[in-house]
This record gives sequence, structure tokens and C-alpha cells, in this order.
Amino acid sequence: MDNDITVYGSFIKEIKDLIYRRQYEAMKKVNSELMLLYWEIGEEINRKQHEQGWGKSVVEILAKELQKEFPGVQGFSTRNLWLMRSFYIEYSEMPNLQPMVAENKNVILPPLVAEISWTKNVVIMQKCKDPIQREFYIKMTKRFGWTKDVLINNIENRAYEKYLTNQTNFDETVPEKYRLQAKLAVKDEYNFDFIEMGIEHSEAELGRV
Repeated sequence: MDNDITVYGSFIKEIKDLIYRRQYEAMKKVNSELMLLYWEIGEEINRKQHEQGWGKSVVEILAKELQKEFPGVQGFSTRNLWLMRSFYIEYSEMPNLQPMVAENKNVILPPLVAEISWTKNVVIMQKCKDPIQREFYIKMTKRFGWTKDVLINNIENRAYEKYLTNQTNFDETVPEKYRLQAKLAVKDEYNFDFIEMGIEHSEAELGRV
């Protein structure tokens, strides 16, 4: 058996690497859809409040109804719905982020924000107010696979300002042994349970949505 592993070692490693790559690509696609969902919800809340003159109560009621409809699904709290509204308002006003249009929908979403998790988007949105600074941290988070804690640490240590004054070099290659860890670090911070929120509904019910 050991001899077989030796013979097939490189092949087995290739397959493992392939699985990890596909898992990571799948996570990115799921995360992109989640960001689009949050963007749409934020846009609709903002639009209805302007058109109907609704106040804060609509968000509280919506949160309660969504939690009843999709029990166990994280992300539909009152606080998170307000964050979705802020997410839409603040990033729709960032001209330096070229928009993308969702397939078959008249929804515009800056592609950069779709490439990192919601948790990290919220950290950047709350801790950074300058659009260029936000763009910097989004790009660095994506490029180097920063976890939430690493992101916060870099913001608090003024990594952006140090980069501008050439005190920090982010162009160094990430060591091979950390690459997989960096990719998998995002897994726990992505909120994938929204995929499962329709499992208890029939196809007919989903077709009416």
C-alpha cells in the first residue's frame, strides 16, 4: 500500500489540489450571489422608504417576517438589514468601482465587493470612510486571503497609510504553505445557509417567488 502511494503520490496531490481549487471557486460564486442578494435587499429597502415614506419600523417588521419564513438562516436580523441598506447606499455612490449587472436583472453591483465575504465588507464599510481606502482593503483582502481578524489588524495598524508612504510592501509573494490556508480561511466567514433556505419549499412555491 505504501508503495502504491509512492507511485501515485503526484497524481493524488493533483486531484487533491483540483478539489481544493473547485471548492474555493464554488465558495466564491456562492458568496457573490449572497452579496447580490444583500445588495438587492438593501436597494429595495431604500427605494421603498423613499417612495412610501416608511420609517424604521418597516425594517423591524421585515426582519421578524424573514426570520419566521426562513428559520435558522443567519443574516436577516434588523441590524443586518440596516447594514444591507447602508451597503447599497454607500457603494452605489463609489464611482471608482465599475459596476456589473446581474444576469437577467436590472441590478448593479460593484464587482469588488462581491469577491470578499459579508463580514469583511461590513468591517471595511464601518472602519473606512474614504472610497479609495475601502477599495485598497477590499483588493488586499481578496489578494492575500486575509481573515477578518487580519483585516481588522491591518486597518488598525494603518496599513493603507503605510503603503502610501512605502513603509509596507504588499507585493511580496505569499508563501506556498500559506496559500491553501488563506483560501480556506474564508470558508467559516461566508454565510452559505441562505442556499438552504428554500429546501423546505416545493418547486411550485419557489416558482411563485
